[in-house]
Amino acid sequence: MRTTTRMPGTPEPRSGWTYVYRKGLAMHMQQNVPTYDFDAVINRYGSYSTQWDYIADRFGTNDVVPFSISDADFEVPSPIVTALQQRLSHPVFGYTRWNHSDFKQPIVQWFSRRSGAAVDPDWIVYSPSVIYSVATLIRMMSNPGDAVVTFTPLYDGFYGAIKANGRDILPVYLPAAHEGALLNLNELRVACEKPQAKVLLLTNPHNPTGKVFSRQELADIVDIAQQTNTFIISDDIHRDIILGDAPYTPLTEITTTGVALACSSSKTFNTAGLIGSYVFIPESKTREEFLVELKQRNALSSVSIMGMHAQMAAYTSCDYYADGLVAHTRSNMQLIKDFLSSTIPQIKFEIPQGTYLAWMDISELHVSSSQLQQACVNHGHVGIMSGATYGDDRFMRMCVACPQSKLEQGLEGLSKGVQSL
Repeated sequence: MRTTTRMPGTPEPRSGWTYVYRKGLAMHMQQNVPTYDFDAVINRYGSYSTQWDYIADRFGTNDVVPFSISDADFEVPSPIVTALQQRLSHPVFGYTRWNHSDFKQPIVQWFSRRSGAAVDPDWIVYSPSVIYSVATLIRMMSNPGDAVVTFTPLYDGFYGAIKANGRDILPVYLPAAHEGALLNLNELRVACEKPQAKVLLLTNPHNPTGKVFSRQELADIVDIAQQTNTFIISDDIHRDIILGDAPYTPLTEITTTGVALACSSSKTFNTAGLIGSYVFIPESKTREEFLVELKQRNALSSVSIMGMHAQMAAYTSCDYYADGLVAHTRSNMQLIKDFLSSTIPQIKFEIPQGTYLAWMDISELHVSSSQLQQACVNHGHVGIMSGATYGDDRFMRMCVACPQSKLEQGLEGLSKGVQSL
């Protein structure tokens, strides 16, 4: 019979691994705050990267530098790598639970520390991804033939999550930063008052415009939703990337009735490939129904081991990285603004309130975004997303979560694309 030997000084096997993991995190927290160079260039080719290795899927050729999906080119912070290495040293990767304080408390503390928000750990449920959470909640809170009210332009993944589930879209236009990013509450109310409207889908900060909804705006949205019996789903995956003066406020600070907030650490810390997210569902009946979808109907109750450990480490020891990411993103956005103002003034752009997505108005060029995208590919050898993908052909979307040298290359390629028109 095979036997195993515990590491000297560890507790009994049931709690031994937790002890080692916590000890590793504590050691990181006791060390000096690490520094990270967001301008370091990392070769991602050959890593099965969606953005780099499968460029041709989006742009028809591999001969471009991509600025496509919201996927960063930054190295993951060292505390996350250490946590993963510690877990990899354990030789078993079996089914794993998420419903414990080690998973929930770092989330609670992150929201408290970073935005002064109170989160009840009982609200928290695991989900493999934010898009899964959104699609599941849409199915739960509406029926085929009903409609989802949402601000457009819209993250392209949500079009599928809505339409493929047999729901219609009731769009409410959200202006870009250079247009003032003002919320049209009357238009929102008219949409929510339609009898087929059952769900209101937010993204906060908004993808692709970068708008951060103020506390008052959220209160106004909640007021309309409650008067029209519309359930709110809020995708807050970009919650840490706040570039302007408007602070991030989670929807659950406004109400705990008729809402669900989906989020993940993966966007901030560049760990999307490890799989994992979470949802705040304050109402117990809705929460239990979500867990039935997760556990019984879809058999997804076992958490991704590496995703869970990455998130626990991120929310425990990586505030410095989130702060650095924001500062670097703000600098990159300023670079875009300065470049466009001096080189291509026909393209209108203001630094958004949040996200690392630049939403650029090309309407004064009098070409479609698809035409400009192709010109950039053919003449500038850069891949920038057409705004038509998100529902507005007057814009281009550029992911700027990258070193400055890459962004400079992208802007030069954009300029060459414009010159070729």
